Amino acid sequence: QVRLVESGGGSVQAGGSLRLSCVASPDTYKSACLGWFRQAEGDDPEGIAVIVSDGTIRYAPTVEGRFTISKDNAKNTLYLQMDSLKPEDTAMYYCSAADGRRGTVCVGPNSRTYAGRGTQVIVSS
Repeated sequence: QVRLVESGGGSVQAGGSLRLSCVASPDTYKSACLGWFRQAEGDDPEGIAVIVSDGTIRYAPTVEGRFTISKDNAKNTLYLQMDSLKPEDTAMYYCSAADGRRGTVCVGPNSRTYAGRGTQVIVSS
């Protein structure tokens, strides 16, 4: 059963930090690619960070140097540490899993990707 549950969102002032967590079901956690994407209201989804089973990590230019993706295999949990937050980081954040990667997006064969329900991040100026 595919299951991804995000938490850790909230409201923070610009310059602040948040850490998002995503607990995955065991089989989902074994996916070749785990990642985070976000969608601001009225915008298209943006893949922001991925971590691949071979250790490859990629970030979108908009977050590189400020966000850090990591995972805890013992807890089947994916994290996104977000520092130096900006108002433009305001969005719904989702974790994702797939058996492939395209840039900073996890996407599998036939474009299949699994995602959670998201957690809201609001950054005020």
